[in-house]
Amino acid sequence: MYLSLRNSRVKLSVGQIFWREIGSGADVVFLHGSLHDSAQWLPVIERLGADYHCFAPDLLGFGESEPAARKIHYSIELEVECLAEYLETLKLRQFYLVAHSLGGWIAASYALKYSDRVLGLVLLAPEGLKVGSLKQRWLWARWLWVLPTAGLGVLRSLSPVARILGVQKKLEGLIQLKQGLSKSPAAAKLLFDRRQVEIQGELLDDRACWLKIPMLILQGSEDKAVSLSLSQSYAGLAPKAEMQVVSGGGSNLPQEVPEAIAQHIRKFISQYY
Repeated sequence: MYLSLRNSRVKLSVGQIFWREIGSGADVVFLHGSLHDSAQWLPVIERLGADYHCFAPDLLGFGESEPAARKIHYSIELEVECLAEYLETLKLRQFYLVAHSLGGWIAASYALKYSDRVLGLVLLAPEGLKVGSLKQRWLWARWLWVLPTAGLGVLRSLSPVARILGVQKKLEGLIQLKQGLSKSPAAAKLLFDRRQVEIQGELLDDRACWLKIPMLILQGSEDKAVSLSLSQSYAGLAPKAEMQVVSGGGSNLPQEVPEAIAQHIRKFISQYY
């Protein structure tokens, strides 16, 4: 059965939100990761649309969702309140939240504040906890963030040397990270380009234990060690959280293994709906 994918926009107090929508049934809201927009979820929601009413918004400052003010101070709290206004505008009363990376941090923060709205959480390699040194974790990202766009040419020119030294994959990762940060400056603002005391104040280490709703943590088997540590920490802190490792998945599960992710989501929701 062919399902039509709908693109929509709505003006909120903080700006304009763009979203993709498909299907009917139980409402499921998908939040994208740090260096992505709602298109990240297309392979998954196209598989789930026959069973669920899927909403995938671009977070404020990402993709086609634009803030009303040219200069805006990004924070997790701002994204949570923007999400809350968006869901209220759509008259979504109760729903499941599925989120990746930075979206996971926002989704978990939303669930803590509006626990009566969220029926369940599925988090893929979520951010939002203090694992190791935050400054150290984002050291390369900080350097790439201030690197002029012309620096991409310099990085690419290092490919022959990187190939000889056996670090070609690392270099390609840095190039992709620079491209992602240039495309999504809001990600840099939320993750590392603001005062450390503010970032730490929005981390969920001391509050994740209050997440009393059903939770599923999905972690790619080929993802970085720090992502695995974050997922394990969430699973250990939230009382109703279960963690599952997705075989063959790396840092972008919705795009890399969409069929497996869709099956995990379907199975999770079927337990409670």
